[in-house]
Amino acid sequence: MLYIFDWDGTISDSTAKICKCMQLAAQEVGLPVLSNEQIKNIIGLGLPEALRVLYPHESDASREAIKLAYSRHFAQADVTPSAFFPRVMETLDALHEKGSKIAVATGKSRKGLNRVLSNLGLEDYFHASRCADETCSKPNPRMLQELLVEFDVPVDKAVMIGDTEYDMSMAYQINMPKIAVSYGAHSLDRMLKYEPQLCVDEFEQILNWNFEGK
Repeated sequence: MLYIFDWDGTISDSTAKICKCMQLAAQEVGLPVLSNEQIKNIIGLGLPEALRVLYPHESDASREAIKLAYSRHFAQADVTPSAFFPRVMETLDALHEKGSKIAVATGKSRKGLNRVLSNLGLEDYFHASRCADETCSKPNPRMLQELLVEFDVPVDKAVMIGDTEYDMSMAYQINMPKIAVSYGAHSLDRMLKYEPQLCVDEFEQILNWNFEGK
């Protein structure tokens, strides 16, 4: 069985850090400083895709400037990794003990994911991962399709766990089961239109999932 996890807002309580770093970057390069709610809307997308949503009328040069500034601010802030949500490691350990495969599908860059895994001493903990800068950004389902091929797992023996409509959408497009977590960047209402098979308020509740969909 294959469990595929989003990172920011699902495993890692990093939403506030993302918002703050985006606001600092905008201030630095002279672009409008957006609200937390506006920024939370794009969490889950790859950074270039996110900036096109946040700043649709700015030039490519301006978006490149804020991209570089954001990446620098986030790398500095992420020297101290964001805390995990309660009972994340205990739940992931339980999945390991059951013999399940666990993977990450994230809007983070490969450099960013590798950095946080290294800082946490988890470089070899997940069996595989896909990042937005090495495949298509969410909500395109390509990263999920690549993980299915890598593990040689049929789609009904995998499940996507995430906190945004982008996570739910990419799984919905390929008929992959979905678990929506209610505590992350997007409201549960935004995710329900993609018909998640399970909605949870706490991370450890994903252990209630079985692959008969009950």
